[in-house]
Amino acid sequence: MNNENVPIWNKACLTIQEAAEYTNIGINSIEKMLNNDNCDFTLFVGRKRLIKQRAFEEFLARVSEI
Repeated sequence: MNNENVPIWNKACLTIQEAAEYTNIGINSIEKMLNNDNCDFTLFVGRKRLIKQRAFEEFLARVSEI
């Protein structure tokens, strides 16, 4: 099964580009959030950073400004 066949909303983790598409938040803004030491929705796979979708959605529900 190809990764591109799985809808974004069904993925447990998203790339930065997928998260930007999914939330309509810019890539640079997402990268700034990921660089924060208190960020709890980052998953490292080797050197690659992924975004835990559920935790990211919960974070977005709590904040009113990015």
